[in-house]
Amino acid sequence: MAYSNKYIFAALPRTQRGTPLVLGGDPKGKNFLYTNGNSVIIRNIDQPEIADVYTEHSCAVNVAKYSPSGFYISSGDVSGKVRIWDTVNKEHILKNEFQPLGGPIKDIAWSADSQRMCVVGDGRERFGHVFMSETGTSVGEISGQAKPMNSVDFRPTRPFRIITASEDNTVAVFEGPPFKFKCTKQEHTRFAQAVRYSPSGSLFASAGFDGKIFLYDGTSSELKGEIGGPAHKGGVYGVAWSPDGKQLLSCSGDKTCRLWDVETSQMVSEFAMGTTVDDQQVSCLWQGPHLLTVSLSGFINYLDVNNPSKPHRILKGHNKPITKLALNEDKDKVYTASHDGFVTKWDAKTGVNDRIGGNGHGNQINGLVCDVNSVYSSGIDDTFRKAGHGDGDAAGSYENVTIALGSQPRAMDIYKEKSLIVVPTVKELLVLSGDKKVSSQAVSYEPSSVSVNQHTGDVAIGGTGDNKVHIYKWEGTSLTPGAELEHLGAITDCKYSPDGKYLVACDSNRKVILYSTEEYKLAHNKEWGFHTARVNCVGWSPDGQRVASGSLDTCIIIWNLAQPAKHLVIKNAHPQSQITSLDWLDNETIVSTGQDCNTKLWTVPTA
Repeated sequence: MAYSNKYIFAALPRTQRGTPLVLGGDPKGKNFLYTNGNSVIIRNIDQPEIADVYTEHSCAVNVAKYSPSGFYISSGDVSGKVRIWDTVNKEHILKNEFQPLGGPIKDIAWSADSQRMCVVGDGRERFGHVFMSETGTSVGEISGQAKPMNSVDFRPTRPFRIITASEDNTVAVFEGPPFKFKCTKQEHTRFAQAVRYSPSGSLFASAGFDGKIFLYDGTSSELKGEIGGPAHKGGVYGVAWSPDGKQLLSCSGDKTCRLWDVETSQMVSEFAMGTTVDDQQVSCLWQGPHLLTVSLSGFINYLDVNNPSKPHRILKGHNKPITKLALNEDKDKVYTASHDGFVTKWDAKTGVNDRIGGNGHGNQINGLVCDVNSVYSSGIDDTFRKAGHGDGDAAGSYENVTIALGSQPRAMDIYKEKSLIVVPTVKELLVLSGDKKVSSQAVSYEPSSVSVNQHTGDVAIGGTGDNKVHIYKWEGTSLTPGAELEHLGAITDCKYSPDGKYLVACDSNRKVILYSTEEYKLAHNKEWGFHTARVNCVGWSPDGQRVASGSLDTCIIIWNLAQPAKHLVIKNAHPQSQITSLDWLDNETIVSTGQDCNTKLWTVPTA
């Protein structure tokens, strides 16, 4: 029985205020690249739902760029390491690994023949290095600037030149090969943040935090003039040339992007991207007909030249670890909640997404559940909130319903028949109905998870301090304690089967244990213990025949009730990242989330 990865609903770029982000473009025009944590994310520019993730770096990656041939990608991380890997094979086989700098790499540029590479950043001994991509042999010296270098570009035509932008406010020019320092350009009055040659190499542009953009001759490096006066009211984070070299796109911290006519240095159009801090524009890329920019929020905007007032598409999602996952009643929409308090709604078939609007939690969400009409969430701001499902692919907004919980919620489930929501917090078990609390009960243990048996009404609460699953019965709207099921480790999750006949619980002792709900006895003698670390979450297939478990060991294991001795392991389901939540869309499709900020769909056939 084989499994396959059906889709990756990819993470957004990880952004940081005051720091430019570098997007990489595929020379063939198909894909674009960005980074998030240890991952390099490759997305199809026409169908961004199609994505691939490279996870072989051992620390955070800052930049990734395609070689001009399109066969390789080079990525640089915060330790100063560069990895060169192929784009042809699914496994992305490593070609070379070098350590050109002793600190974070901020930008990478390839020569037009894909033979040479220049990297810049904040090294201990130097701020830049140029070398052969095959051997790592140095082909010159990148020096002459006194502070870390932020950006680099290679002239695409002969005679070759390299330009670098530095935090000492200068742009440096190097001639070669072998490359030697020629001169610095000192027009900028604040950090120089981006340098880019035009496609023909006849010009290059530099942009800085002084809001200015300058144009220079590509061969002699003489100043040709300034674009705009200044180009932006805030710092300019990036520039991108049109394929014909006649226009230039700029993005700025003043929350605008602007399109410039290079010949006249006049603005063609302005894209106003919003009014909040999150609308600052930290990166841009011009690829074929697509003009992409990245907001500080991580959103990727597809600008519409014919309608500058509104992007024709915005890619949303998460760039912080995903903590919870919930499905709507029809199981065609996936809701994911993240560490920073945002909830995203995904179409399970297409990957089209939108973010729930309005006044949300603003902090980590620990509970997420759906019924026919609403999405309910609880977060570590100690509140319970409610949102509508929205129409079509558009997500709804939080309603003006906020219930103060009194202490930190740990999970949440709903008893649909009676419309009662159970919220275990660190101190008590709360029952909510409508817009208010209807009962509360103090507990002597610390809850971690909750599941309601939709057939009998039984409520299972996992405990972390006492290593027990506590079973409760209803008395009106209150819960009364019943059986206790003892484990050898803290309970991390528990779920009743769709038919209510079984309860599965997982723990920090790497075990997944199945109980019959008739008397809450072990359902079989076979121990499910093939995970190598704490099991974080469990989920039932709709037919109640299989259980999936996700773990700190990055694996998902599928267990079969009919054949307890057999199991299927999805290794490295979220590489270098623990599985935080999972569920089944149908009897052959699992959806999982991880700390890598990605949501993945898996096909696991029954036969």
